[in-house]
Amino acid sequence: MPKLRLAVLGSGAGTNMQSILDAIAGGTLDAEVVCVISDVADAPILERARRHNIPARFLSAAPYKTKLEGPAEEAYIQAIREVGADTVVLAGFMRIVKPGLLAAFPGRVLNIHPALLPAFPGLHSWKQALDYGCKVAGCTVHFVDAGTDSGPIIVQRTVPVLEGDTPETLHARIQAQEHLAYPEALRLLAAGRLSIRGRTVAIA
Repeated sequence: MPKLRLAVLGSGAGTNMQSILDAIAGGTLDAEVVCVISDVADAPILERARRHNIPARFLSAAPYKTKLEGPAEEAYIQAIREVGADTVVLAGFMRIVKPGLLAAFPGRVLNIHPALLPAFPGLHSWKQALDYGCKVAGCTVHFVDAGTDSGPIIVQRTVPVLEGDTPETLHARIQAQEHLAYPEALRLLAAGRLSIRGRTVAIA
């Protein structure tokens, strides 16, 4: 299988991207991050990428606040294609992606969500789980579809909800599992072991 060429889209610190870079550096993931794009001009993920000598750029998604659509979507697609990326990794990208990007990279757009989907889609899902009284929380890596956090599930990892947990303590434990789950899902993709069958992702 050819090495994955990853374009990472992120809006924040980039800790999930770091876990992917660590897996690549450690020889456990056959991939290369070929570009990092952020919709936030001063997002720490851009500086993190530059420290690793990865091309990194801010690309405005205006005029929209919560989605990537229209001319901005086209600009993102062009930027990803220019570097020859074949897979799009959403790593804390705080926008809903639309059918144009999904059609440009069919079955090659992945996201990670800090909940055991389909429970608690959307924002602050760890707080949703805590408020609901869940005994178990976790994270999900999934293929992206046109819905919100609704695409076929690749990998899930669980964490117990402990007595006395706060949103911050629970989120920290979930993030630790995210940093294992994303490289795991990409390893399966890189090895050609994933196939989408309706809502199910089969692992060969």
